[in-house]
Amino acid sequence: MALIDAVANSIRIPLWRLFGGASDSVTTDITIPIVTPNEAAQLAAKYRGQGFQTLKLKVGKNLNSDIEVLKAIRLVHPDCSFILDANEGYTADQAIEVLDRLNEMGVTPILFEQPVHRDDWEGLRDVSVAAMEKYNVAVAADENCRSLLDAQKIIHGSLAHVINIKLAKLGVLGALEIIDAARKANVALMIGGMVETRIAMGFAGHLAAGLGCFSFVDLDTPLLLSEDPVYGGYEGSLAQNSLHVCSSFFYAITRKTQAHTKCGCASYQTPRDTSATMGHT
Repeated sequence: MALIDAVANSIRIPLWRLFGGASDSVTTDITIPIVTPNEAAQLAAKYRGQGFQTLKLKVGKNLNSDIEVLKAIRLVHPDCSFILDANEGYTADQAIEVLDRLNEMGVTPILFEQPVHRDDWEGLRDVSVAAMEKYNVAVAADENCRSLLDAQKIIHGSLAHVINIKLAKLGVLGALEIIDAARKANVALMIGGMVETRIAMGFAGHLAAGLGCFSFVDLDTPLLLSEDPVYGGYEGSLAQNSLHVCSSFFYAITRKTQAHTKCGCASYQTPRDTSATMGHT
């Protein structure tokens, strides 16, 4: 990451332009972990107040408990969009049952991420077919896709509708190979991350903005840390849940004061504005 950022610095262009320059901003969802219905409702109400419209809900531990959590969230944030992330927690039958029961509630998730175990390729295909045919819900492969070979298997076998790209899992060059393969096959893309600081999330934000090819953006983990050990680099807007990227960011991370007071980007916003910046002088 640092080397690629250094290349952008050396030719004096923002990192997002190095990746293609499609856009200088991305909009992320935010995650609700596996918690009680009451805790989930409190988080959903908080995120609604902060402007988040897409909630990613961790499910897969207990089907009935998952449904109760969804009901609780729906009461306090009735207009939100849902992404379900089972983290391999369901069988294929359970995953389809979740969608059936949500449909009875009048709820249709916009994405169902990794519903079954990473080695259950047949189950992944079964859920993908049922989800799309019954409810027009896309299914994303995350843990299933750990290499270009995995991606090719998913693409050629029509095993999922979306591939989740994580730089910590695939590496930058490996991720770019998979992105290229998916785009050529018209397979949709999601960008996410592990539990990472703004260093990795900021880089992923530049990549996502520059390429402009991600249908789903899940770059929220710095917002979930009790204390981010890294400062500077960008400012995320909770008002628009967006990351506005205007330059490369490693310099800004190491020189926090200058990054925030001398950002040379024309689109730099003050803390009162509803955007976020990554910049350097």
